[in-house]
Amino acid sequence: MHSGTVVFLSDAHLGAESREREASREARLHSFLDSLPGRASSLVIVGDLFDFWFEYRTAIPRRLFPTLAVLQRLRDAGIDIQYLNGNHDFWLGSFLRETLGIRTTDQPVTIEQQGRRLWVHHGDGLVGGDLGYKVLRRVIRSPISIGLYQLLHPDLGIPLAHVVSGWSRQSRGHPPLRPDGLWRQIAEPRFAEGFDGVLIGHFHHPYERRENGREFFVLGDWMEHFTYAELENGRLSLRSWPAPA
Repeated sequence: MHSGTVVFLSDAHLGAESREREASREARLHSFLDSLPGRASSLVIVGDLFDFWFEYRTAIPRRLFPTLAVLQRLRDAGIDIQYLNGNHDFWLGSFLRETLGIRTTDQPVTIEQQGRRLWVHHGDGLVGGDLGYKVLRRVIRSPISIGLYQLLHPDLGIPLAHVVSGWSRQSRGHPPLRPDGLWRQIAEPRFAEGFDGVLIGHFHHPYERRENGREFFVLGDWMEHFTYAELENGRLSLRSWPAPA
């Protein structure tokens, strides 16, 4: 990598388990992030870095502080960080923006660099069907829901959210990867809009497809696969950390 490289990663779900149980994979992610200064210019977090994120007026989830410290080091090193919310860490708030200088968004992101035009989205809610989830998604992301949740004390609200997140993960599991359907429903409409690359997370299975100068990537995760994508010299590639010997 060099100073113009853009790095994309998703789905670490930090905080899903105790610190002791997550220690090895958290350390693996931190070692990767610590390798970026001097080698990359931008980091795009494509959702679900955290299994849950919510900011009260005077409190944030303390379990996630070590990772926040790593992100702060990246910002201090001059790396631009953009964070797309996922279906678990959808309540991104002002702390990340105002304290850490991380740009957050709940919308798809367009990356226009190195002669490429890329469309980036976490990936949830893009495939047909699952109407119940899509309705729930709109409800829990509404300002009313956020305001009501802020009425809960953090010592109640944060553990409760982890319990609910665990139930959701156990009942739904990792969404199955149906590559042809994802290409047809997600990638092709973006190509028709003039994008030449599409990157998503959410499905936890790394996947790449190249066809007629167009590229589609599913980023995998940092729970089992430890994969990420990078844009360097106009070329997208899918890699794992650490790199195979």
